[in-house]
Amino acid sequence: MDNRSAGLQETGSAAYVLDEQVGFILRQVQQRHATIFVSHFASDLTPTQWAVIAKLAEIGEVSQNLLGRHTAMDVATIKGVVERLVKRGLVRTQPDPVDRRRLSISLSPAGRDCFDASVANARTVTEETLQPLDAQERQLLLGLLEKIR
Repeated sequence: MDNRSAGLQETGSAAYVLDEQVGFILRQVQQRHATIFVSHFASDLTPTQWAVIAKLAEIGEVSQNLLGRHTAMDVATIKGVVERLVKRGLVRTQPDPVDRRRLSISLSPAGRDCFDASVANARTVTEETLQPLDAQERQLLLGLLEKIR
């Protein structure tokens, strides 16, 4: 790999080319993915709201703190997302039976219906995001991203 492909092009002194930096490229890919997400979910759900609904459908009832960790959201973000989903009737909260200071979060019946109605859209979002890649490239990309996560 030459220096340019590593984002380290040299022109007398080390140059920093933004378009070759991993963070910049990842941000552009995330922006493309977000645009695709919005085209399939319209204003029904945000990506963070969908993440909460999908994770609850996957693992079931969980503490708000653990749900935040599972969805890569900080304490303030998960609190706000859960509050908005409660207002929409998609999730329920209740005091944890073991530790009353904790909140347990679960899907409401409407939240389960929302998940069931939206999961095909979520799969389409993934498919469209990865569309430029063939099957082997998709597997390689996801493996590499998992490795640096």
